[in-house]
Amino acid sequence: MKHLGGIGALLALAGLLSIALALFNYNLKVLAWIELWGTGIGWAIRAALVIVGALLFFVAPSASDSETV
Repeated sequence: MKHLGGIGALLALAGLLSIALALFNYNLKVLAWIELWGTGIGWAIRAALVIVGALLFFVAPSASDSETV
């Protein structure tokens, strides 16, 4: 469960980077499939990446929150 925060940060960063690059008609190769769904769905997927990533980042327990045995 400790890695969920890192995964969330990565998702949110990828979404934000994809949004910034889309404004200049570029995209990340990993997220190039987004444009196959159309413009509106592409923007919805980008927003979902940012929202889900931020939720994972803020909801996931940090390393200091976990108890050691």
